[in-house]
Amino acid sequence: MLKISLFMLIIISMASSSAFAEPTLEVKVSSEQINALDSIWISGKITDVSEFKPVKLRIIGPDGALVFAPQLAIGDNGEFKKLLNHPIPSFKAGTYLITASHEDSEVTASTQFTVIAQAIPRNEIPNTTQEKTIERKVPMATNGITLIADAVNGSDVIAITGNTSLRGSDITLIVNSPMGNLMTIAQVTPGINGNFEVEIKTGGPMWKEDGMYTITANQGTSSEIKKSIQVEIKDGVVVPEFGVIASLVLAISIISIIIVSSKSKLAIPTRF
Repeated sequence: MLKISLFMLIIISMASSSAFAEPTLEVKVSSEQINALDSIWISGKITDVSEFKPVKLRIIGPDGALVFAPQLAIGDNGEFKKLLNHPIPSFKAGTYLITASHEDSEVTASTQFTVIAQAIPRNEIPNTTQEKTIERKVPMATNGITLIADAVNGSDVIAITGNTSLRGSDITLIVNSPMGNLMTIAQVTPGINGNFEVEIKTGGPMWKEDGMYTITANQGTSSEIKKSIQVEIKDGVVVPEFGVIASLVLAISIISIIIVSSKSKLAIPTRF
């Protein structure tokens, strides 16, 4: 009887400690030091909170001003992540402080990274110019995402432009190979009009498969807004549009045949 009572006491004690477990929160960065035009991954893990409520991040600049304040969805095992792109025109040099918090917990976590000054290229396009360029090329999305891929034939850079009807949430772009392998992930924040633009670099040993690569834009807490496009790649570069080239060759061939045929007829002497 004593053993049974002791066993029940241990079970009750374990259940009580589990029910009143303190939430834990951790946050980290992919690199402690970056250049002014680089991006940086922020990731972390939280436990014993509602997964339906987001983790709140605050990124404070070297001058003490709030630079970013994103809210991140909690994924599997309480993990969260965010690709932080540099603001326009670049990060300011100095140390940035990142703090993470959650509505269900009084626990906070923090980390930091340092930015090294970097010269901005002269051909850097101002943000306002980018917005106008995208508006001319990409139609406005009424309910969802519009997506366009643009690349020079034989280039190893694919320019993705688009527009979203959901203005306050980042867009994650995932590139899959023809066999379905994950190639790269990019993240971009839409502008005030929903416009966005990002470049995807191809080439290298990872891009060894030839065929149609799928680029998918996901947006929303559960990726409820989604749009995919395909780009053909061979030997790590964008493949020229074969149909257009074939049509031109065919047209030139027909014209050449007509000219040769005409000359042949003219060369035949008339017999009386």
